[in-house]
Amino acid sequence: MTFKRVVSHEIFGHRLVSRSKSPVISIVLFSLLIFFMFAYSIISNMSLQSAAFNVLPISFTISTQRNMIVEGDSENDQFHRGIRRKLPENEIFRSDELTEKFHGRVQEFFNHKCEVQFFMTWISTAESFGAREILAVESVFKAHPHGCLMILSRTLDSAQGHMILKPLLDRGFKVQAVTPDLPFLLNNTPAEAWFNDIKSGEKDPGGIPLAQNLSNLMRLAALYKYGGVYLDTDFIVLKSFKGLKNTIGAQSINSAKNWTRLNNAVLVFDKNHPLLYKFIEEFALTFDGNKWGHNGPYMVSRVVHRVEGRPGYNFTILPPVAFYPVDWIKIVRLFKVPSQQADPKWFEAKLQELNEKSYGLHLWNKQSSKLMVEEGSAMGKLLSEHCVLCNQIYGS
Repeated sequence: MTFKRVVSHEIFGHRLVSRSKSPVISIVLFSLLIFFMFAYSIISNMSLQSAAFNVLPISFTISTQRNMIVEGDSENDQFHRGIRRKLPENEIFRSDELTEKFHGRVQEFFNHKCEVQFFMTWISTAESFGAREILAVESVFKAHPHGCLMILSRTLDSAQGHMILKPLLDRGFKVQAVTPDLPFLLNNTPAEAWFNDIKSGEKDPGGIPLAQNLSNLMRLAALYKYGGVYLDTDFIVLKSFKGLKNTIGAQSINSAKNWTRLNNAVLVFDKNHPLLYKFIEEFALTFDGNKWGHNGPYMVSRVVHRVEGRPGYNFTILPPVAFYPVDWIKIVRLFKVPSQQADPKWFEAKLQELNEKSYGLHLWNKQSSKLMVEEGSAMGKLLSEHCVLCNQIYGS
């Protein structure tokens, strides 16, 4: 204890050591002082070097496999690489001969005498374009025998896709799958820069499958470029769309009969319509790949809420009975045979309403895709009345 106290006081300049003490103590104290000064100098230099090292744009890591120093990625590079890993492993971004021919093929296809020109999109595999999607396509031609339907899809624009659509082609219906050229569709639109950032990895596509959001954008761009009717592939057409013009449908209304939410599963617009431009602009400016519906139904609702009633935006909002007569919570009831006492009354009333007031029925595939159509159900009756090939109704 005495030694520690002496050392401490000597370091801080206090001469409390007796002159009669051995000169050895003085030598030890002097050596310790020199040691502490030398150590401080080393630590200071190391701190300066560390600070200089940290401002370099790249970092260096030790490779345990090769026992050598290798150049590593900056945090920015790692961020972009992580985003690229989120991109779907399909070929939606690839440019080739098919994409180069896109515009010409669209013009040639719609050059026919089309009663109405329709668009659908399909970014999933050709194998997943199943019986229910085929029935949706059939319903288009049941109501529009001289209509034209273009499916924007690379996967269906193939030999396999041709075989899927061949039964309809053999009947003389005008349906074609075409590989879209997204850079062309988005050229000179507010979403052009957004798409380039997504493709390069500069923008995070989010956790929701990018294909879903690309479908939301592609339908807007196709209608803006060419005009016509867009339909989801889980929408059954019940009557002709010929009388509709610049129309969007409400998904829900309040007690005052004012709409509370719109939906983008059905869109009817002339080309270059200003509302479509606003939709595309809103999509790019407020994109969020982590919120379901944010870039789809909620997006069109936000825009219409702002522009409704303003001059220059001429469009019609139809009530839910037009396109969404059965909400997603109740859609399951259409697939089942009515069994309870109240069900038959609801069954008959709903069928009458659909036949009299609805242009079509959205099936809310997210909720109904795994449901089987039961014989004797409302859905079975509707599909049987609005198909042209009528295969696999009860297997869909």
